Amino acid sequence: MSAPVVTRFAPSPTGFLHIGGARTALFNWLYAKHHKGKMLLRIEDTDRERSTEAAVEAIFDGLRWLGLDWDGDAIRQFSRAGRHQEVAETLLAQGKAYYCYATPQELEAMREQARAEGRPMRYDGRWRDRGPSEAPADVRPVIRLKAPQTGETAIDDLVQGRVSWQNENLDDLVLLRSDGTPTYMLAVVVDDHDMSVTHIIRGDDHLTNAARQKHIYDALGWPVPAMAHIPLIHGPDGAKLSKRHGALGVDAYRAMGYLPGALRNYLVRLGWSHGDQEIFSTEEMIAAFSLENVGRSPARFDFAKLENLNGHYMRAADDAELVAAAERILPEVGPARGLPDALDAVTRDKLLTAMPGLKERARTLVELIESAYFIFAARPLALDDKALGLLGNGGRERLALVAEKLAAAGEWTPETTENVVRETASEAGVKLGQIAQPLRAALTGRATSPGLFDVMAVLGREESLARIRDQLAVA
Repeated sequence: MSAPVVTRFAPSPTGFLHIGGARTALFNWLYAKHHKGKMLLRIEDTDRERSTEAAVEAIFDGLRWLGLDWDGDAIRQFSRAGRHQEVAETLLAQGKAYYCYATPQELEAMREQARAEGRPMRYDGRWRDRGPSEAPADVRPVIRLKAPQTGETAIDDLVQGRVSWQNENLDDLVLLRSDGTPTYMLAVVVDDHDMSVTHIIRGDDHLTNAARQKHIYDALGWPVPAMAHIPLIHGPDGAKLSKRHGALGVDAYRAMGYLPGALRNYLVRLGWSHGDQEIFSTEEMIAAFSLENVGRSPARFDFAKLENLNGHYMRAADDAELVAAAERILPEVGPARGLPDALDAVTRDKLLTAMPGLKERARTLVELIESAYFIFAARPLALDDKALGLLGNGGRERLALVAEKLAAAGEWTPETTENVVRETASEAGVKLGQIAQPLRAALTGRATSPGLFDVMAVLGREESLARIRDQLAVA
């Protein structure tokens, strides 16, 4: 019986959970769920100068918002430094690693020679076969692995296929620095082994690390986990994804008004395919996901596709859930748009009533909130330039014509208010829009809005008539 599948997501807490990292976490999560296994979370915080607790919390928050849970407690890599040192010293005792006393000046000379010859820097192995008795007294050594110097190192990658490296091009990597702290390469191997990780799914920028890490596994006599190196995400122009393309933190996408389900669905289709299917429920993703259908070419990030997909999710969402989602981002997006940072009970009810019309037009929660401006706006409304234009050139006079008839309307429903506006336009011998557009401007402060008569129903008789009176009072 094969061992249960164990994957891991291992971000460095030196910044936000960026979109590429979120996709890597998603692929690990889906693979584990598909095989009824586990996904572990490891915070690789060995870079003490750049790692911050705020970044750790941002990673936790981003994963939770995306709906990606992990099994057990998150592991902090730095807390395992003693175990990493123990493994390095074991290799040293077995003659599979050695003390290297190369000085910073000697290493810089190697770098300069490599640059002059147009090749990558490689440590030349000068301390590989020398004993500590020859060591200079004033140099604290590092511990280096005795890597194979001939032949090749190969892995059978589950995405990239067979990948091989000539060992003569790979040098003896450092395991422990001169201050006794472990390097990334050693820590990753030891942690993956101790956590019983069976599958390493990560970006293909780690592909060259795979050869070096395999050297460590082989020296320790440990089995090498299956590896899958997934292509990076590029921008629409084919260049490496940058901030101008959308290489932002997951928290930024939340603030831009994307729904977690939509972002999850978009990310799964970046580099993975399942026939022509574009829309996946979480259950469908788990059932269908396989590494065999991950492509080898970089995926291209496309904001237009993400917005369209998000619009689909919004139209399908429960109205009350959308109100709650909008409330969660209001503190971030409301004040900058002249809107409140929270809803009172009355405004919340109005937003819920308006939601069927609002969500049909909006592609993001931010667009939805902006189109709901008429609900939040305080009297007298601040009109934008287009709305002011609609109330000029006779617009206020036509508004006055309909105001009296609306005040006399028996009921206040979308049907009755529409009949009043149509009758007024007919009696005045003008087109419907010549009455409806000034009315829209007076009620919403904008030239565009959800359906005018739905707007009037949401606002109610008293608020609607009061807003109309405000505009008629303008000289």
